[in-house]
Amino acid sequence: MLYAIISEDVEESLALRKQARPAHLARLEQLKAQGRLVLAGPHPALDCEDPGEAGFTGSLVVAEFPSLEAAELWAADDPYMHAGVYAEVMVKPLRKVLP
Repeated sequence: MLYAIISEDVEESLALRKQARPAHLARLEQLKAQGRLVLAGPHPALDCEDPGEAGFTGSLVVAEFPSLEAAELWAADDPYMHAGVYAEVMVKPLRKVLP
């Protein structure tokens, strides 16, 4: 089943994001290689592609996991969690309708 992992950053998270980004992306690449990643990306703090020093307010990952518990465990082990980037993470089942 698909799960949406919706994360909210702590204030002024950009420096922490930059430090943990390579490890965060490596985990996403693993999901992609397994054919389980639907989409992933950050939420810019400004309404533009590159918010510069304004940074990001959180992230969204949509991926396939065998269960809600497995998705929650995966999210809890994210390098951004370990680096203190995320203030809160919510994992919810997702039923894809479109496209």
